[in-house]
Amino acid sequence: MSASMSTSASLCWCQLPVPQELETEVLCVQHFLTTVEHDCSDLRREIAVGKTTPSRQAEIADWVKTTANKLTVVAYGRLRLSDEYKKRILTTFLTLMNLHESLDRSANRATTIRPNRELPIV
Repeated sequence: MSASMSTSASLCWCQLPVPQELETEVLCVQHFLTTVEHDCSDLRREIAVGKTTPSRQAEIADWVKTTANKLTVVAYGRLRLSDEYKKRILTTFLTLMNLHESLDRSANRATTIRPNRELPIV
């Protein structure tokens, strides 16, 4: 990872430089990717429980889109990424896509769930 770090030369808590694209997060690329992966796994668990409200689902969908856009900016930014970081970025995109699919399945399940019928007592 080299070239074009922030002009303010901000550092992540791990003392690695923060690229210009991640200044608002104040994270280096490695910690940004790790944070996104961790957040995705937390959100997938939340969705798997099946009790997310439609407003929460919309909030998660917005987060997925915003995070994917930020990841795109990092991937295509001025920063020269190693092959390892490129691989991790692609893996993180896949994780975001899987989260989005889980969200879609959850929303579809919520609309198709019907109330249980009472069974006759025999």
